[in-house]
Amino acid sequence: MKVLHVHRIGGIGGSERHLLTLLPALAERGVDVRFLGLDDPSRAPDPFYEALTVPYDRLSAPRDVDPALAWRVARAARGAELVHTHLVHADVYGALGARRLVSTKHNDDPFRAGAFRFVERTLAHRAASVIAITHALERFQVERVGLPREKVEVIHYGLDELPRAWGSNPPPGAFRPDARVLLAVCRLEPQKGVDVAIRALREIDDAQLVVLGEGPQRAELEQLARELDVSVYLPGRVPDVTEWLRRASMLVHPARWEGFGLALLEAMLAGLPVVATNVSSIPEIVVDGETGVLVPPDDPSALAAAVNRVLRDPGDLGARGLTRARAEFSVAKMADHTMAVYEQALKRGNEGTAKAGA
Repeated sequence: MKVLHVHRIGGIGGSERHLLTLLPALAERGVDVRFLGLDDPSRAPDPFYEALTVPYDRLSAPRDVDPALAWRVARAARGAELVHTHLVHADVYGALGARRLVSTKHNDDPFRAGAFRFVERTLAHRAASVIAITHALERFQVERVGLPREKVEVIHYGLDELPRAWGSNPPPGAFRPDARVLLAVCRLEPQKGVDVAIRALREIDDAQLVVLGEGPQRAELEQLARELDVSVYLPGRVPDVTEWLRRASMLVHPARWEGFGLALLEAMLAGLPVVATNVSSIPEIVVDGETGVLVPPDDPSALAAAVNRVLRDPGDLGARGLTRARAEFSVAKMADHTMAVYEQALKRGNEGTAKAGA
């Protein structure tokens, strides 16, 4: 089985970390798997390829719209029995040259339910199967985007171990070593609700918010922290996330919407309690009162109250989270389910070819 995965690369976020786990697991199961990266040179694609363990090709993709790129992707897809795309750019460009197409939907970004839903529906018609990474995302794709329910399969992310370091972290700058660490691992953009966590700090005792990630909101968030006179450390992307997971008291994840939230699963594997918002897919990952605490979105006071409660008495939230992560979100389960989707897609394609030749 020859499968080509396509994704636009500009750093290592949740979908990229997913691929770094899934692709070698598919290769171990006998899939001839390759990767085609559509590189955004304005960001940082190189670390992804340094961590990738399957064969790959790279195409420069500095623009959102590039007709020539569609031709280059189609040429790269020759010989693949199945093309598996991830996120919007890969969906659009990868669909044009695919003999058989599988598309994974990684988030419920509201723009997908706007005018772009007509593009999504066209792509879904072209695809043999659409993978949603959570049941919440499945509902979003069916009810709000309008994809056919019978084409959508749910496959959760899988993870067996904490992120491997690709270097050493720089010495902490504005970090207070005596403070308890409230860790967030996310992009600095409105979706992730880091501004809510910063506002919540006014009501949290003796803690510092450390946010691992980069994004367009950096200057705005730094200004907000100065205005509120709260302790926030923004080191950007770091090579060793696990070092911070080991140092933290808990993970906070105040997202306004979320496709999956791989940072939640990483925190659970580290035995950390989680305080997160009760939105989108998060309740599928974090069980309220069992592996963490869920609060309403955009509510700094509710977030602060939950954090204070867990800081006072974390109980066995972290231990239960570790047990749940190992039982429900394994790499083997993810890879085996993905293989089943591939086999069904190829079977449908072969049946269609047989009917056409009859």
